[in-house]
Amino acid sequence: MREIKTVALIGLGAIGSFLASNLHGVLGENLRIVAGGARKERLERDGIVVNGVPFHFWVVAPEEETGYADLAIVITKITGLSQALEDMRRQIGPDTIIMSPLNGVESEERVAAVYGWDRVLYSLARVSVVMDGNQVSYNSSRASIEFGEKYNQEPSERVLAVKHLLESAGIRPVIQPDMEKALWMKFVCNVSENQVGAVLHIPFGAWNASEHANALRLMVAKEVIDIARKKGIDIDDDYAVRQLEQLKKVPYANKPSTLQDIEHGRKTEVEMFAGTVIRLGKETGVPTPLNEFLYHAVRVLEEKNEGII
Repeated sequence: MREIKTVALIGLGAIGSFLASNLHGVLGENLRIVAGGARKERLERDGIVVNGVPFHFWVVAPEEETGYADLAIVITKITGLSQALEDMRRQIGPDTIIMSPLNGVESEERVAAVYGWDRVLYSLARVSVVMDGNQVSYNSSRASIEFGEKYNQEPSERVLAVKHLLESAGIRPVIQPDMEKALWMKFVCNVSENQVGAVLHIPFGAWNASEHANALRLMVAKEVIDIARKKGIDIDDDYAVRQLEQLKKVPYANKPSTLQDIEHGRKTEVEMFAGTVIRLGKETGVPTPLNEFLYHAVRVLEEKNEGII
């Protein structure tokens, strides 16, 4: 059976910290974080505190020769993906598996365009993480990584190798039969919950506390579901309605990542959320007025942070 002995993480934000803190326990120095410049210095100086436990990982600069990783996980914001694909070049060998559990439905295509589909697995993270500076918190009982080939009726050798690694690290692995559909199902959630939450400045608990907040979530989600179905991805019409039961399990005060970005003065992923929906809506003939509104609304919040208005 194929075995993964070395892992390179490119990016160490909220979800990257969740992965690193778990993988470190089984990999030790065989886990490396790829970062350069001031970010490398900050990580080496301050480390990361995950659920109250401090970690100092092995941080390597992109230009360092460390040998190829068995598994490379790109876990930046989508806005940093292009740079990450350059930074990871020295980590990628002929047999390296690459995963990019980023938000959105297009990161795998971008990774494959550089490194080839023969190295890429589809993946996504199902975990609500709160990050403030170098302090990270999440509920381990609700955290999982969904991954696999595009279709997984019979998991491949490399899928089973990743499954074994995650299980040994205490990360719940989920191998979905149809990973393209799984990516779009998460995209439905991200587009609706992140953007509506950011514009209204409300936490996850608001979806169950307010019928009006939830109505907005559902209307935005419908635009994404309509596009997916036009593209032949069979997401049930009531998927977003049923998702409300899952949202009840998220701590009430946890905030969507886009709201966290706004509150901390960071650039958001609105281009990947509403921007992608608007573009695909035009391609498929699906109207997307709510995402058009949200796109500009989030941009206004970014401009407020930048002092433009």
